[in-house]
Amino acid sequence: MYFTDRGLEELLSRRGDEEVSLAWLANRMQEFVDLNPEFEVPIERLATWLARLDEDSD
Repeated sequence: MYFTDRGLEELLSRRGDEEVSLAWLANRMQEFVDLNPEFEVPIERLATWLARLDEDSD
């Protein structure tokens, strides 16, 4: 198990039944980066990856 898996498992166990909008998620990610600017690059990469998930892989 990767260290980050524990955080993901906690997220699922605490909030797994909730439904949230992408706007809510984007706002929380921006808030996180504002509080932790050293994580800007990985958060931006995750956001870009999520935004492009359904693009054709041509």
